Amino acid sequence: MTTRRDFIKKTVAGTAALSLGSILPGFGSSRYQDILGANEKIRIGVIGVNSRGKALAQGFAKLPDCEVTYICDVDSRALEKCQAAIHKITGRTPKGEKDIRKMLESNDFEAVVIATPDHWHAKAAIMAMQAGKHVYLEKPTSHNPAENEMLVRAALKYNRIVQVGNQRRSFPNVIKAMEEIKSGSIGKVRYAKSWYVNNRPSIGTGKVVPVPDYLDWDLWQGPAPRVADFKDNFIHYNWHWFWNWGTGEALNNGTHFVDILRWGLGVDYPTKVDSIGGRYRFQDDWQTPDTQLITFQFGDEASFSWEGRSCNTMPVDGYGVGTAFYGENGTLFIGGGNEYKIADIKGKTIKEVKSDLKFETGNLLNPSEKLDAFHFRNWFDAIRKGTKLNSGIVDACISTQLVQLGNIAQRVGHSLQIDPGSGRILNDLEANKLWGREYEKGWEIRV
Repeated sequence: MTTRRDFIKKTVAGTAALSLGSILPGFGSSRYQDILGANEKIRIGVIGVNSRGKALAQGFAKLPDCEVTYICDVDSRALEKCQAAIHKITGRTPKGEKDIRKMLESNDFEAVVIATPDHWHAKAAIMAMQAGKHVYLEKPTSHNPAENEMLVRAALKYNRIVQVGNQRRSFPNVIKAMEEIKSGSIGKVRYAKSWYVNNRPSIGTGKVVPVPDYLDWDLWQGPAPRVADFKDNFIHYNWHWFWNWGTGEALNNGTHFVDILRWGLGVDYPTKVDSIGGRYRFQDDWQTPDTQLITFQFGDEASFSWEGRSCNTMPVDGYGVGTAFYGENGTLFIGGGNEYKIADIKGKTIKEVKSDLKFETGNLLNPSEKLDAFHFRNWFDAIRKGTKLNSGIVDACISTQLVQLGNIAQRVGHSLQIDPGSGRILNDLEANKLWGREYEKGWEIRV
């Protein structure tokens, strides 16, 4: 039986190919290179460049067939620093704008890279698609499950090429590891796990202070319900730990590895989701868990889990971040980077695939710069040639939604029963109140 997800995925793939034909006349014909030019550069704008966005902008600027023409950020300091960084790489200074609405009116770029705080992800991506731009969207895809549905509808309606920043989908040796699992090299896999550990300090109790003169606080909040008082521990990284803007460690880092688990096991939506944990170590303004264990049940076929520890760095199986697939004949481990290891049923290592391209544990902004280029290239190839995306919007939204369901289970304090066809929460009024959110007036998301 064709599932709702299969139907949507095929439809998105079909409309993506159609969009290339409508955007680039002659695409797929011998005239394509004559129209676009063999060395034509793809021009991009980058939205949200304080940290990860700046790293992405620099990574794209280093590609020979890319030109970063526009930078957008509500923090004037971040904007200027990113402009300077791009100038250092290319000798050209991108235009700058603090207001995404004004930026998207420009014809100086065909595609955008979005690395804003989570509460802006879906809104910015949909605005960009509505403006006719292709999108590279950092994970998580959205702030809440309702926004995932909006993103898929937007990709269908506006026919844009949307790649999501689950960059491990493009790492060569991670792809090989998935082939090992699919080929049965460790036997049938019924359970897998993933984890992320760190030792983050307290964010303290914020003090109400004047909004810095370099920051447009209203634009920073954008679609989120307004918090009138600006506190000195909100930005720029700590927003991750406030439910109004962020999604906690589960979406900050867990999304990457839950995505790998889904990929390896070949599963989509679960039938049951549980979460335990809390904010344990410090008594401060941090709202999301610093310790969390989310488990996902897929009927009687398989299960997997994600463990997040924000205040303890003890590795799991020798890795500070990673995944493990437990098969009938052995176990396959994938760390944070471009490598994997296989152990036999007794734990003896029988195969180890390494890479010179390393993941830099502890680098919060750009831990996999050289590896990320594989993912950038895949997006560009999809725009130019119709190549299949490694992390298209449907698959990425499913992975994001799984972890969002874990956070909902955590917040309501009980298990969630899930429809495996649609990913919807079943018979739970309390949990469904967290499916979507209210938006600030004038910032509603409409597709």
